[in-house]
Amino acid sequence: MIKKFFKRLILTILVVLFLTGGYFVFAGYRKYRTVLKDCPIEQAVERYTGKRSYLSFELIGKDFVNATVSVEDKRFFTRNGYDFIALGRALLSNLRQGEFVEGGSTITQQIAKNLYFHYDDTSLSTKLAQVFLLYDLEGKYSKEELFALYANMNYYGDGYYGLLDASRGYFHEEPSELSLAKSAVLAGIVNAPSAYQLSDGYELAIKRQHKVLETMLDNEYITQQEFDDALKEVIPRP
Repeated sequence: MIKKFFKRLILTILVVLFLTGGYFVFAGYRKYRTVLKDCPIEQAVERYTGKRSYLSFELIGKDFVNATVSVEDKRFFTRNGYDFIALGRALLSNLRQGEFVEGGSTITQQIAKNLYFHYDDTSLSTKLAQVFLLYDLEGKYSKEELFALYANMNYYGDGYYGLLDASRGYFHEEPSELSLAKSAVLAGIVNAPSAYQLSDGYELAIKRQHKVLETMLDNEYITQQEFDDALKEVIPRP
């Protein structure tokens, strides 16, 4: 009798989870179709690529690329589609901490969010809509094109939108000329521009830079000597 009860309970829970999951997937797909109907992907991307300040991938320094990928999405160039490994790692981290401390968003998901969901919406249906958009974006554009789009659309604090404006505004240098230390600073600011912008968040930005450099070292993008040399470089205040 007890076994039958628990079997029915488990079956009921599974059915509820299946129906709930199906509801959110449908809601996410509907939201995905709605935003595409209002603005096709090519048109949304053109809002950024059509700017005179837009940088192609070839004009972005290798250190900045490696710093960004290392801290934001280390399998970006080797993975196709959604990063389920990162999602699992984020869920485990959040469970250990007992709160939401880590997300599982990929660079392409963040692009989708910036293109279509500028407002602060963390609902599950919106997250799923971003996943649907992820597959469209990766089907239409190369990883190099997507990385360039990401670097150009991000806000770097202190009124600087896009990598070119940030590089010139903060350091008076072209993005291709940035040192490893400066590249790590800009790659770190994107995570929380209001907190890490150099005008009033300099100390936090330097701490964030150290974290970025540590991830680059751990992922073997840089050597120990390069890591040590980057830490010695003094980042100028605005």
